[in-house]
Amino acid sequence: MWDTSSFHRFSRFFPDLCRFIWRNVILKKHSICVSVLLLVFGSVLATSAPAKRWVYLGNAHADKTADHKTIHVSGSGLFHTIQLRVNGGGVEFERLVVHFADGGKEELAVQDHVRSGGKTHELDLPGDRRALNSVELWYSKEHVDERAEIRLYAAP
Repeated sequence: MWDTSSFHRFSRFFPDLCRFIWRNVILKKHSICVSVLLLVFGSVLATSAPAKRWVYLGNAHADKTADHKTIHVSGSGLFHTIQLRVNGGGVEFERLVVHFADGGKEELAVQDHVRSGGKTHELDLPGDRRALNSVELWYSKEHVDERAEIRLYAAP
């Protein structure tokens, strides 16, 4: 292989060829490495999107006798996504009716079984971000003797 002294001797006799090699081979290798590093760094930044900021809006308890509850929203804000979190027993959600502050409402078919300590998937609300008034829940419980707490969260 060539050492630096050989390259310098060669470059005295063929300066144009050495310039060509430097520009088209050596610099391109470095630019390819830099391009790959920038691509990897950019993809890492793109996949690490900021986490949603969930806001607690209220709760209800799944009683022994009822299969329907309403969570009245305590708080304000405009939201695009809601999520239900369950503690104290499993709950089988059947459907939700979201009542908006502007008087509109939207029924969401959920069909989601949530164990104690779990949560529903993120439920996107249709349209633009909106203020919530209440959320009606229709559900059944895993065990009749448990009193599960259902907490409502929303994200902008």
